[in-house]
Amino acid sequence: MPPLSRRAAIAAAAALPAVSLTGGLPRFAIAQADQRPTVTVAVQRIATSNTLCILNEASNVGTRHYTAYKEPLIDTDWTGDLSLRPGLAESWRMVDDRSIEFTLRPGVRHHNGDLLSVDDVVFTFTERLFGTEAERTAPAGATRDPKWAPAKVRAGARTMYAGIEQVTPVDARTVRITLKAPDVTLLGRISMRAGCIVNARAHREAPSWFEWARKPVGTGPYRVAEYRAESRLVLEAHDDYWGGRPPIRQLRFIEVPELASRINGLFAGEFDFACDVTPDQIPAIERNPRFEVAGGLITNMRCLNFDTSFPALRDPRVRRAMSLALDRQMIVDTLWGGRTRIPQGIQYPFYGPMFLADRAPPRFDAAEARRLLREAGYRGEPIPYRLMPNYYTNQLATAQIAVEMWKAVGLNVDMQLKENWSQVQEPAGRALNDNSMSAFFNDPVSFFPSSFGRDGDLARLGYYSNAEVQRLMPTLEGSTDMAARRSAFGRMLDIIEHEDPALLILHETANFTAKRRDVQWKPARSFVMDFQGRNFATIRS
Repeated sequence: MPPLSRRAAIAAAAALPAVSLTGGLPRFAIAQADQRPTVTVAVQRIATSNTLCILNEASNVGTRHYTAYKEPLIDTDWTGDLSLRPGLAESWRMVDDRSIEFTLRPGVRHHNGDLLSVDDVVFTFTERLFGTEAERTAPAGATRDPKWAPAKVRAGARTMYAGIEQVTPVDARTVRITLKAPDVTLLGRISMRAGCIVNARAHREAPSWFEWARKPVGTGPYRVAEYRAESRLVLEAHDDYWGGRPPIRQLRFIEVPELASRINGLFAGEFDFACDVTPDQIPAIERNPRFEVAGGLITNMRCLNFDTSFPALRDPRVRRAMSLALDRQMIVDTLWGGRTRIPQGIQYPFYGPMFLADRAPPRFDAAEARRLLREAGYRGEPIPYRLMPNYYTNQLATAQIAVEMWKAVGLNVDMQLKENWSQVQEPAGRALNDNSMSAFFNDPVSFFPSSFGRDGDLARLGYYSNAEVQRLMPTLEGSTDMAARRSAFGRMLDIIEHEDPALLILHETANFTAKRRDVQWKPARSFVMDFQGRNFATIRS
């Protein structure tokens, strides 16, 4: 059977519903006593876990809003060059190759009025991430205390902070973190979303972990006022914010799964921002002089996970064939208008010295895919492909095209639409599903341990584990020899992408947001949305 033609790909994409761009000029709602605006952001989803705990809600959608109410010691210039900069710590210094001291900003207040303290930092990097002693040592099957975090939280903490030996106060504004061994990625790890500092008193006094996780107390420019699962998240200005009075009185994230509804709501004045716009809608939106679309490439890439225990996928040759069968450039040209690109493997150029520039992007070779399937003895067994059609931008259109490309080489892929992530990841009958991977700082350690490590998502959920990758991970994470780290990283890419594939790469992610043209706002190089005074203003007429 011949490969899928470009015309057929376009036809598959065109089968999606059209968007009608009609309506009037949206206007901010203005409070009587407070002249700052209320801003409404239409998102396809607010959270996947029904909580706002970023370790439990380790998702693209949770990334969009967490920086509004939580902050780490070290911040990232998300709307600029992705460099690290002071956050809740005004400075830091290396004491020796295993110890670093952070000096906290003075006068920082949590949303409950408490001053930021070294106790909050110690608590965050000990009990908050790893649980109390009773929680950590509870036997399997023990009755769960409602104050205990889900096991997923502690597993996520271990992938990022297992190297921490001790966190101790030095004085009223200084805290020292001591490591078990030197770590050249420490500053990046501290800057990650998992390292956001929380209020120790509020966490300890919460009736249960889930009650705290639905209304966390942090130090960000906005505080959580209301969270309704699968509906809305309402944030209010934290006027005691150390970075200055926030420019928005109330910031609302409203869940609107359908793109057409998000765009029509923007035009009708219901929303001020509409997220996850597809490239084909950009020209139509911008024909209206009152609106524009902002965005571009971010530090995230789309991929598909293999469950390597599924019978038809146990042979790595079948997984390699699935990757070779995809004409990614056709997908990029057809669905994205050339606004994204195919990466050189599971890595990003902003890694700097850890970017392996000589690696080639995944290739398209339908003939080789057919040969591998014959060699593997694949005889058309169905391969289930589960997806939530409204989660990733262009997700359904991409899946429809991919299924036709697989069919063209003899693969029988059965696309199955699901309502939520629990259904997608249900182990019984699971074979293939959508995923993405984000780099939160400029090193592969930013997501390799949490994805492919012993406690990483793929191993924890039963998708994939490779013994050689596990042997190499300590070198990537702990070596101070850059050549050794690069060699280990390259070898892991060879295994994960080619020899024993854990996934197949689709393309880098391009993220586009439609907004009012009279709002000055710059998109981040992440799913993060920055609504601080440095990045939000209305243009006065």
